[in-house]
Amino acid sequence: MKSPLAAALVLALLAASGVQAVEQKKKPHPAPAAKAQAGKPAAKGKPAADAKAKPKPADSKTAQAKPADPKAADPKAAPPAAKPPASAPAVPDPAKAAVGAAAVGGAAAAVAAQPPVPLTRDEAIKRAEASLNSSPVMIADFVQIGGDGRRAEGKLYVHKVGRMRFEYAQPATMEVVSDGVQVAVRDRKLNTQDLYFINQTPLKFLLNEKIDFQKDVKLVDVVTDDAGTSISIEDKATFGGTSKIKLIFDSKTFDLKQWQVSDPQGYETLVSLFNIDRNSAPDANLFKIDKGSLLDFR
Repeated sequence: MKSPLAAALVLALLAASGVQAVEQKKKPHPAPAAKAQAGKPAAKGKPAADAKAKPKPADSKTAQAKPADPKAADPKAAPPAAKPPASAPAVPDPAKAAVGAAAVGGAAAAVAAQPPVPLTRDEAIKRAEASLNSSPVMIADFVQIGGDGRRAEGKLYVHKVGRMRFEYAQPATMEVVSDGVQVAVRDRKLNTQDLYFINQTPLKFLLNEKIDFQKDVKLVDVVTDDAGTSISIEDKATFGGTSKIKLIFDSKTFDLKQWQVSDPQGYETLVSLFNIDRNSAPDANLFKIDKGSLLDFR
């Protein structure tokens, strides 16, 4: 007889510049002293330009020996502005440079902020099919989380058409093998083996030579977001009743990275794939089923 654990394994596995205001300058009020003296005539007896003491004439010897220094002759005169060398590069206006940099940065930020255009339903389906049909072989590591929360891991081997093997690492003692016609669920510790027809398993369509979601399965939903694309399907032909399967594809590569199977009793099993190799062909002996005396054919 088939154990409930074996049935669960089959259903699960073959499952963003502010602008500163500028103040206007006000005209200064005249000083009080200027107001008081405004309009008065100049004082009598002394010319307006009278100085405290007239400057002494310059010594003739000194005048002949040294030419008059224009700076010394007029101390109030401002020194001429130094001219930059002809080869000196022009200094950019800081305000203009800041405005230009802000404009460039703002444009780049606007472009970067634009989200990618999501795929349509048909585009997502076509990319998923192209990924699954890109190679007939696959080897990957997997991690399985069962409906009871238990974690198991191992190696997955696929060779189309129809051949697949889940090889669980210790301490698990189970393995699931499909030879293209039948699926065997083995327990190495108990030395038992249960056999099923491959069309009774929920992931049978993944083993077809060419996958066509529109023809092979009943599509329920297709969702595309930043996390990837998920395709939900139903299969009423699985052992025990209707199963619901969600396939989850990577957002960039569109590799199948996870699937989630809900069995007819509502238990969910999640399988995640890692280290996917689509170039190496598995050994054909991995898919052989020993049809000896330990058979419970379903």
